[in-house]
Amino acid sequence: MKIFIANRGEIAVRIARAARDLGFETVAQQGSTPAEFLDIPGVIAAALAQGCTALHPGYGFLSERADFARACAQAGIKFIGP
Repeated sequence: MKIFIANRGEIAVRIARAARDLGFETVAQQGSTPAEFLDIPGVIAAALAQGCTALHPGYGFLSERADFARACAQAGIKFIGP
């Protein structure tokens, strides 16, 4: 499983480290503004373009949006989060 991390900074580092310890490959989202992290179609397209089959939103931004979790499911991406 390849996990797309849709967050940045320390939380992305912690998610990547935990995933690596469990034997998973990760890809971190590139972007520097909150707007880029809230673009649901853009985030899903980026995850799919990187060949990811799962996505971890970290906290904040998209982690509390049910519509994002549904969009991931519709795209065939496993949502790892609350």
